[in-house]
Amino acid sequence: MLLKTFGWSFAVTALGLVAAVFYGGWQAFGIVLILSVLEISLSFDNAVINAGILKKMNAFWQKIFLTIGILIAVFGMRLVFPVVIVAVSAQLGPIEAIDLSFNDPDRYKELVTDAHPSIAAFGGMFLLMIFLDFIFDEDRDIHWLRWIERPLAKLGKVDMLSVCVALIVLLITATTFATQAHQHGGGHADKASTVMLSGIAGLITYLVVGGLSGFFEGKLEEEEEREHEAKEKGKPVTGVALAGKAAFFLFLYLEVLDASFSFDGVIGAFAITNEIVLMALGLGIGAMYVRSLTVYLVREGTLDDYVYLEHGAHYAIGALSIILLITIQFQINEFITGSVGVILIALSFWSSVRRNRALAAASDGGGGQGTTSEVSSGV
Repeated sequence: MLLKTFGWSFAVTALGLVAAVFYGGWQAFGIVLILSVLEISLSFDNAVINAGILKKMNAFWQKIFLTIGILIAVFGMRLVFPVVIVAVSAQLGPIEAIDLSFNDPDRYKELVTDAHPSIAAFGGMFLLMIFLDFIFDEDRDIHWLRWIERPLAKLGKVDMLSVCVALIVLLITATTFATQAHQHGGGHADKASTVMLSGIAGLITYLVVGGLSGFFEGKLEEEEEREHEAKEKGKPVTGVALAGKAAFFLFLYLEVLDASFSFDGVIGAFAITNEIVLMALGLGIGAMYVRSLTVYLVREGTLDDYVYLEHGAHYAIGALSIILLITIQFQINEFITGSVGVILIALSFWSSVRRNRALAAASDGGGGQGTTSEVSSGV
């Protein structure tokens, strides 16, 4: 099972590292290896969130996610995206941007750094909306940190609360950026409007893609209920087209989600190397493991067995969104960015294990109703 799920990841790792040696020797080998570990550590929470969505799809769409999806993730976000950033920010053609990445990597890095505020604002707002919609979900039965999740879930009864909170955070971010720029001479004050526009674009993207996927997911659930009723009555059922449409929009949502997660990895990679070939190799290898880990979590039913993993991943998303917004003005070490998510997910896994043990002990004891009720709601 492990080899079947991670086989392609192992193969891509071997090919990528060999290619790195041929491209730049053992130094390039080390850089690609470091970038791979960086991408995996930064995107582990991405795998957990993806698994929660992917488990709603059938085997066909899971294969699409691993084939076409990985092409989009590796070549689109890890190779094409940095070039697009430079092309747009420097008003260059794609060919000129690629030429710049090979022949003048320092200038290339400078242009990507200049584009960072808009990238961070877009990605930060998209990820923040994911976290807010999760934390304000009043229909969630299981709570991990119930002392904070239960009150916030009650607040979720207020319509559009997550959008309001996100816009307030964006306004504070853009205002702070403008204030800091003014105090340092005003050279970058115009970027405050760029941050605001990019953040709103991220918010709109989330609402459109998330809304469409949610709409078709709801339609799919309705169709499944009708099919179930029809089966009970002995009537024929049809609903393949609707299921395909629903799966397509969920797939689209997954790709936008992956793109938002990859922002920090792409930007963080420039702290290690300016060479686009090594960057694409390292981040591509890491992206493959994130994809394989996502499928592994789905097929093993890990999210059902360890119920707080999804909570930990969403808290990691919330932390990552805030970190991205902070990096608009201040530099944060990539080790901190990656370790925050890993620590939160590790804590949620540990809490899940404790919960399962307590439930098992209560079941073996034949009566611990109070214990079962206590551990089922988290800490």
